[in-house]
Amino acid sequence: MTFKFILVQVLLVALLACNDDNDTAAPDTTDKIIKVDGTKFLLGGLAEPISIVSQTLSTGATVDCYKIVTKSTPPDHDMGPWCPSNITDDASKGGIWLEDGKVYDVDGAFIKNLATFYNNTTWQMYNASTGAITKTSTQAQCQAAANPNVGAEYKNYCVECLPSYVSTLTKTIYIPVTPVKLTSPVNFGAGPMAVPSIRGIAFNGVVFDAPAPVNAILGAYTLAPFDDAGGHINIGAGYHYHAATGKTTKIVQTDGHAAMIGYALDGFGIYENLNSAGVEDTDLDASRGHYDSVRGYHYHVAKAGTNSFINSLAGAYVK
Repeated sequence: MTFKFILVQVLLVALLACNDDNDTAAPDTTDKIIKVDGTKFLLGGLAEPISIVSQTLSTGATVDCYKIVTKSTPPDHDMGPWCPSNITDDASKGGIWLEDGKVYDVDGAFIKNLATFYNNTTWQMYNASTGAITKTSTQAQCQAAANPNVGAEYKNYCVECLPSYVSTLTKTIYIPVTPVKLTSPVNFGAGPMAVPSIRGIAFNGVVFDAPAPVNAILGAYTLAPFDDAGGHINIGAGYHYHAATGKTTKIVQTDGHAAMIGYALDGFGIYENLNSAGVEDTDLDASRGHYDSVRGYHYHVAKAGTNSFINSLAGAYVK
């Protein structure tokens, strides 16, 4: 769920985030630059055909970019469920929750045991007599509960926003056709003047978003589960991912390298966390990227339980 961060991290961003005017391209090297392949995107996830337009990068250069207008709903997997209905429901009736680097099934038992899980008796998200779980059930409730200023009336609600609420929503993403590697990475931040919060886009057109603001969610005594694909919905952002769980379209690599699942905003490829042998690369840089002669520079997503994808952008992005 894409809430605006209300965090002290904003101060850190002011110190660390890359100033757009100072972004500089890296000098020419022998590294292979792999262009974005627009044909990899699923047609069913697009609101209109992908086109090439001129856009200004964070370096100030004007370059050809793909204009990708998506439906914000995936054609390659079902969305939901998110909130179970009763504390007797099994894992098939709910989604997942990310905590301390781990992925938890949001089944009925998880909701029942929230007070124990968070060591706080304020949590009581179900009717003790019937076992019915308290959750949002209308678009108005979704909109009211899925924001940073949740009212007291939604305390102890499981927040579930449905695809029908955003069925006409589209999102436009610009990605440089040819990635431009920078001399230093662009740090992600919060606030309206920060670099884009979106990390990238899956082949199905759904965005890889910034970490879900779990502190704000939990601070309001709400729970906003992700489905098994790592996504959920809010009215403004539509359906979006906060974790890569292996449910989206992927391009398997013939050499055993981790499968490709999309592109970052700078045009560099995004690959799964583990290779075909189930091993995570150990030579990733601070952005979670590295180089090889087949794929050029590219990223590997973090583990799903971390509520994140990549740590920063190694390349220039569209302003």
